[in-house]
Amino acid sequence: MKRTVIGGFIMIGGIFTTLTIILMAMMYMPSMTSWTGSQLWYAIFGEKRQYGFGSAAVQSLFLGFPFVVGLLLTILGLVILAKEYFDKSFLK
Repeated sequence: MKRTVIGGFIMIGGIFTTLTIILMAMMYMPSMTSWTGSQLWYAIFGEKRQYGFGSAAVQSLFLGFPFVVGLLLTILGLVILAKEYFDKSFLK
């Protein structure tokens, strides 16, 4: 029971982090004037800054690392919950 609660909280924390970053990127997208590729992913991850080539500001939130951490927490929580589910279901 304890591992089920822990897995649930880890998964909910990861989902909350990921969805918050997606929501922030969606709110930021209308103010962007230039991007490459998908506008949503560009708002989250951005691109590598090229120092010395132009003085244009890169319009991105640069939240790629917390986004990936949120995805990993979600997957970890799902793995914990799946393990607990299958361990208990075969004991019956």
